[in-house]
Amino acid sequence: PPPPPPAPPGRGCRILEIGNRSPPQQLQTEEPALIRRRRFVTSTIFVSLLGLTAGAQPRPASGPIAIQQPSLKEWLTYLASDELQGRATYSEGLGLAAQYIADHLKQWGVKPVGDNGTYFQIVKVLGVRTTSHSTVTVEVNGQTRTFRDGEGITFPRNMGGRQTIVADQVYFAGYGLSLAAAQHEGSGGADLTGKAVVWLGTVPPSGVEGSGRLMSGRSREALERGAVATIGPHGGEAAARWAGQGGGRSAPGTARSGRGGGDDGDFTTVQRLDRRIPPSVTAQDEFFEFLFSGSDVSYADLKARADRQEPLAPFSVKGVKLTFQVDAEYEVTRTRFTRNVVGVVEGSDPKLRHTYVVYGAHYDHTGYREGVPGQGRAGRAGRDPYDRIYNGADDDGSGTVAIMAVARAFASGPRPKRSLLFVWHAGEESGLLGSRYSVEFPVVPLENMVAQINLDMVGRNRNNDPSEANTVYVVGADRISTELHNINEAANASLARPLMLDYEYNDPADAESFYTRSDHYSYAEKGIPIIFYFTGTHPDYHAPSDTVDKIIFDKVQRIAQLAYETGRRVANLERPPARDNKGPRKGKGERGRID
Repeated sequence: PPPPPPAPPGRGCRILEIGNRSPPQQLQTEEPALIRRRRFVTSTIFVSLLGLTAGAQPRPASGPIAIQQPSLKEWLTYLASDELQGRATYSEGLGLAAQYIADHLKQWGVKPVGDNGTYFQIVKVLGVRTTSHSTVTVEVNGQTRTFRDGEGITFPRNMGGRQTIVADQVYFAGYGLSLAAAQHEGSGGADLTGKAVVWLGTVPPSGVEGSGRLMSGRSREALERGAVATIGPHGGEAAARWAGQGGGRSAPGTARSGRGGGDDGDFTTVQRLDRRIPPSVTAQDEFFEFLFSGSDVSYADLKARADRQEPLAPFSVKGVKLTFQVDAEYEVTRTRFTRNVVGVVEGSDPKLRHTYVVYGAHYDHTGYREGVPGQGRAGRAGRDPYDRIYNGADDDGSGTVAIMAVARAFASGPRPKRSLLFVWHAGEESGLLGSRYSVEFPVVPLENMVAQINLDMVGRNRNNDPSEANTVYVVGADRISTELHNINEAANASLARPLMLDYEYNDPADAESFYTRSDHYSYAEKGIPIIFYFTGTHPDYHAPSDTVDKIIFDKVQRIAQLAYETGRRVANLERPPARDNKGPRKGKGERGRID
């Protein structure tokens, strides 16, 4: 501990002198008993001060002061070390990371809320094989045809539980894209509530740049806007070529099969197999020919325009009724286990402590390269090509240690009214496994979660650009709750060093679709307001060169302090942030509050 400060001048200084040498002249005339009493008291004070300076530990910092760079660096140096071998989902390294986090939570007094009174929530990952009996029946101007799964139409292998959905409103959405930045016809701002939405085009229309996530996200976007079902074209050679240029990715909540041995069946999931999912099917020519047989525009004409990447004007398909009969049998072919790390700092208000602000980060990464030495991606920034371990310091070691610091800050006080739930998710890199499981089998009631704050890759500047030193990308804050967006803006403005809040990746035209690519999305799908803090990708993304020496700990600290302050404000609200579900309004070039 540092030495005590020098005593101030005056009477206090003279009294300390009494305990060590002869008293000052002016006190020698006082009665001996009083002098002895003062000597005893001041000697006791002096000994107590010695004890404080020599042996006692200073009181731990509380609140955002507890978020300190040395701690962040210490924790991340271990979590992103070679010893943990890249923290792959089912690895020993991830287990070591989980125990490391749990040990710190116990030390700080964070309450365990996992299985059997531990800090761990076991995540059960199933490989599943599907036997489908599903059909789509199409009625057009009094004529009816039924298409079975695999005969003109194809259901996803994970189609959910048995259900029947009838749609007598069918909307043709052109290419199915609604991008404000794209100059083409699409679903635009049309009301899709209660409608079955149909689109064509296996490649983007002319003038639309970006990766395949735009096209692969069409169904998700339509369902988020109220559609009851979606129908898109079955992929062809053009789609396969285009997907090979960046268009393919596993759907959230699933993982690619055939890795690590064993039989993963047709899909991998952590979600309930009996949950009812709006059907998203693909169809072939014979289905579309019948569907559009009563329309003013023929299917052959629409398809030709789509193949030429020409504009496709949307319209309502009149006189059509669709009946989706979802009926599948599932066989579990494989079970694997991983685990989330979970803890709670309880709130101070007896009435509000049963409601929660949730903090999340994923503590897994992609493991290590098992192939021939020297092959594979070593990082454009330059690293040893024989380095096998993907350390994941930024992705998402930075978010992991940031919410560790936030947990310690809240645990050391003062406590807000609501409780704070901290979840370190496993398996994000395998398809949001840990967060999907967390909302399917929550450790606290889902309806009691008032907001979720996610930190993923918050330790670098995008593309290593020094001009981004003050920038953090905020994604999703306005989509479900305008109030949450404004709380975050106010929290940032209150900081001693406010950050530049950039909404580029919240734009619906974001070609990378970052809104759907981290754990917050699992909570958003359940209607929980979210904030995703992100600082962008760089040449070391998913490469062995994503190492601790490149982390900007000042930036991690500041973003963690923003996350703390935003969560503290939400946790002290008398009511949860209002959920108005107005969708993304802040995008590229946007700043500030939403009135």
